[in-house]
Amino acid sequence: MDHVTAPPPDSVEPTYHADFAVGEHSARHLRRILHLYLTGWELLDVADAAELALTELIANVVRHVPGRRCQTLIFLLPAGGVRVEVADGCPDVPKMVVGDELDEGGRGLLLVAALTDRWGVELRRDGRGKTVWFECLAAKAADG
Repeated sequence: MDHVTAPPPDSVEPTYHADFAVGEHSARHLRRILHLYLTGWELLDVADAAELALTELIANVVRHVPGRRCQTLIFLLPAGGVRVEVADGCPDVPKMVVGDELDEGGRGLLLVAALTDRWGVELRRDGRGKTVWFECLAAKAADG
């Protein structure tokens, strides 16, 4: 549940990689893809959390990134778990906001922090964008 900055493990290659402009229904399609991978990897214990966290990251792209273009990557972690990254070309860093209980939005990163084991934001070295990521560890990996 910590906000940390950490690259994926060196030996891990993304299993899924997509680069396109997202829209209102993109999160639904990406959740299905993520669910298929989690099923194949026998990681259904993290499916609900990972799918909801992915939805929040895609919603942020739809709302805040000009052109709505992003890259989505899904990694199987060697220790057991999944890492999901959403990268875009907007240099604005998302902020965790604690809003009024009547606010209709603004709590996405609070959800990501509550649902995942680790998450973070990495700025591109050239200053032209960022990657927002999270990791959901399998029960056995989280215990270790």
